[in-house]
Amino acid sequence: MATFPPLTQIRGRLIMPADSAYEEARKVFFHGFDRRPVAIAQAAGADDVAQVVSLAREEGLDLAVRGGGHSSAGHGTVDGGVVLDLSALRSLEIDVDGRSAWAESGLTAGEYTLAVGEHGLVTGFGDTPSVGIAGITLAGGLGFLLRKNGLTVDDLLAAEVVTSDGSLLQVDAESHPDLFWAIRGGGGNFGVVTRFRYRLHELDEIVGGMLMLPASPELVSSFVAAAAEAPDELSTVANVMLAPPMPFVPAEHHGKPVMIVLLVYAGPAEAGEAAVAPLRGLAPPLVDMVRPMRYPQIYELGEGPAPALIASRNTFLDSVDSAAAETIFDRLPQSSAPMRAVQLRVMGGAAARVPVDATAFAHRDRGLMVNVAAMYENPADTPVHREWVSGLSEALEQGAPSGYVGFYGDESEDRVHAAYPGATWERLVEVKRRYDPANVFRLNQNVPPG
Repeated sequence: MATFPPLTQIRGRLIMPADSAYEEARKVFFHGFDRRPVAIAQAAGADDVAQVVSLAREEGLDLAVRGGGHSSAGHGTVDGGVVLDLSALRSLEIDVDGRSAWAESGLTAGEYTLAVGEHGLVTGFGDTPSVGIAGITLAGGLGFLLRKNGLTVDDLLAAEVVTSDGSLLQVDAESHPDLFWAIRGGGGNFGVVTRFRYRLHELDEIVGGMLMLPASPELVSSFVAAAAEAPDELSTVANVMLAPPMPFVPAEHHGKPVMIVLLVYAGPAEAGEAAVAPLRGLAPPLVDMVRPMRYPQIYELGEGPAPALIASRNTFLDSVDSAAAETIFDRLPQSSAPMRAVQLRVMGGAAARVPVDATAFAHRDRGLMVNVAAMYENPADTPVHREWVSGLSEALEQGAPSGYVGFYGDESEDRVHAAYPGATWERLVEVKRRYDPANVFRLNQNVPPG
């Protein structure tokens, strides 16, 4: 790296392969990726980001941009290129009276939520607190407040973006509106966002937590229908899987099909209990941790240990009928992965009331997103697990192929097209040509400039 003197001028930290911090700094969430970048630049501000981006462009280096590092394709690291690590960008400016916040892109969803929650305010992210706000926002953001407040991008008011030529742009509906449209669902294709300005909603009291039900095909289809008919205040994330041998799971149900539901009713306790009752009534719960709480407490459920690798494939459906539910139950035992699941995220509500072409997220009119995932340890097993998740996901598809880039792994060009169908793809390509004609930002679910 002695041939790249501009990097010696950054205010942040430059970590080289010979440094003692290198082994830890090159890690990402999925620890099965063993890639060795030539340098890891931990940026201290937008000026550092601009220097690193300019260096990558000028030297033709692969550039991996890392926020929370949760990319299941390992896009937060790279062999032989430079990692731009945003984790030190952690400033948060909360305008309580104006109901907005400027957040730097190194923050996680859990950190942001806890900080704004001290004021009884919230912006909706996903169900995992350690996920970076940048990754989930740029993908669209399907989370616990989807039906009440919309996607994460529906609460994005502005952003500061470093583009491929090293410029820092202030982006919103009036300034660079084409770029503002593209970063709301188009991923990291167009620049590095160093700060996001989010809308804040008043929300303190909720009913939330985890509900575990014994699963059957009939229960799965009934659950999806009930969740779709629920008040907009109720959003759910349901995982159909074989019950893990966890202490809170009755031993007689270990290894048997269950549905683990994480839910949030964004409102007072009495109304929340009434809204959750139809879900509880589908079957006697095996575990019921749903209770009144403050919104930030939903993240206190915790996360399991990070897996080495994950194979996943997702698609958008209009509904889950009995045939689709039977397919899930037929295929679930066929996977050899230590942990496998089919996740169902019912949509609708506020997310569906935004016009489909208002942002680069193009699937608001669908009933739910289904993600088939297999978590495993041995990289040699990757082909068999990818075959299983692809086979089940394709068997569930309804209509044209579709997908959500926030849960994508190492995908083909056709799969990226599926996330951005028709005019959405054409518009993204136009924006890419304008802001990143050399495709500097290519380690992502890539929209090439042509």
